[in-house]
Amino acid sequence: MRLPATGRPWDEVRTDLLERGSGDAKWRDGKTAVYVFNAGDEIAAIQKEAYTAYMSENGLGPAAFPSLAQMEKDVISMALGLLHGPEGSTGAMTSGGTDSITMAIKTARDHARANGDAPERSNIVLPQSAHLAFDKACHLMDIDVRRVPLKTDGTFEADVAAMEAACDTDTIMMVGSAPNFPHGIIDPIAALGEAAERKAVWLHVDACVGGYFAPFARMNGVPVPAFDFEVPAVKSISADLHKYGYAAKGASTVLFRSEELYTHMPFEFSCWSAAPMMTPTLAGTRPGGAISAAWAIMNYLGVDGYRRLQGEVCATRERLEEGVKALGFEILGNPLLGLIAFRHPDHHALALYGEMYRRGWFTSVTMEPPSLHLMLSPRHSEFIDAYLEDLAASVRTVAAGDDKAAETVEARYS
Repeated sequence: MRLPATGRPWDEVRTDLLERGSGDAKWRDGKTAVYVFNAGDEIAAIQKEAYTAYMSENGLGPAAFPSLAQMEKDVISMALGLLHGPEGSTGAMTSGGTDSITMAIKTARDHARANGDAPERSNIVLPQSAHLAFDKACHLMDIDVRRVPLKTDGTFEADVAAMEAACDTDTIMMVGSAPNFPHGIIDPIAALGEAAERKAVWLHVDACVGGYFAPFARMNGVPVPAFDFEVPAVKSISADLHKYGYAAKGASTVLFRSEELYTHMPFEFSCWSAAPMMTPTLAGTRPGGAISAAWAIMNYLGVDGYRRLQGEVCATRERLEEGVKALGFEILGNPLLGLIAFRHPDHHALALYGEMYRRGWFTSVTMEPPSLHLMLSPRHSEFIDAYLEDLAASVRTVAAGDDKAAETVEARYS
C-alpha cells in the first residue's frame, strides 16, 4: 500500500478499517482465551472513554501534564497497597510486562554496579517456566540466562535447591513467577526468598499475570501463598494492569522495595545538543491514555469490583477443571488463579488444539509438556459450557484418527 495522493472520506476509511478485522480472533464472542482480558462491555466502554480523555497527552512530561504524573503516583500507591509494599516502596508504570521485566533487570544490574558487585559477565537464574521476556532483556544487556529445570514431582514449580545451586558470584538476580505463564503455577516465593538471602542475590517476582489477581483471590478465600513484598527478600515485582487489572493496553507496573533501589532505574542524559532529559522506563513517549485508563478502571472497580471479577474467573476455572477431568484430561499442577494448562494421556495437544481451532476457538498450547492452555476472563463464565462441549467433540474426532488440523498446528509451533 502506498500513501494515497488524496485523502479518502472517513466513512469509507472506517468501513475498510473494520472489515480488516473480520478475520481476527472473535474475542467478543467469548471464544478467545489468550491476548485479550474481557471483563465485559461496561469495562470496555470505561477503558475507551478514559483513554481518549488523555490520548494526546504525554507522560514523558510531568511538568507539562501534572495530571498524568499524579495519576501514575496514585496507581503505584494502589498497587503497593495491594502487594504489601513497605514504607518507602515505589515504582513506575510501563508499557507492558516486557518493559517492566527489562527495567527490573536493568535496575538490579546498575544497583550491583553502584555497589561494586557487578562482574564483567553477569547472569540471572530463573526456572524453565519463566517468561521469555527475561531472555529478551538479557539479550539486550548482554547478560547470561541460566534456566533451571522445574521440580520433577508434578507440581510444575521452580526447583529452589537447583536454582540456589545455579547461583554464583556473577549472579545478579533470581526470578520466581506468580504465576508462571505456561502452567499457571505460583512458584514457592518464600523459599526462593530464603535462597536469595543466603546467596545475597536480588529476587524479582514476575507477577505480570497474577499481581492484580492474587490479592483478590486471597480475599475470596483462595489459599494464595506469600508471593509479593510480604516476602522480605523480594526486591522488585512486575505486574500488568492490562491483564487482570482490566486496564487498556499497554499498562504495567514495575515496583521496588525501596526508593534507593528505584533510583537505579531511570535513565538520565545531558551530553547532547538538546536539554538534559530523564526517562523513567524503556519508553520515551509515554501514552497518557494508558495511564488515565488504568487510574480510571482501578477507581471504578475498587476492591469489591475486583473481588467480584476475580471470583468469577476462579469459579469458571473450577468448572473447567471438573469438565476436562470428566473428559480424561490431567490438570498440570495446582493452578489457583485464571490460567490453566491440561493434557490428555491418549491424544496429542496439538491435534486437539487443531480441532478446537477449526471450531472457532483461539486459545494456546504449552509445549513442556504438550498441553492445552487457557487464560480465562470474567466473560468466559458465559461460554465455558460451549467450550467443554466442543472439546468433547474434538476428543472424539481425534480419537477417530482425524488429525489433519494437528498437522497444520504442529507446523506452526515447530
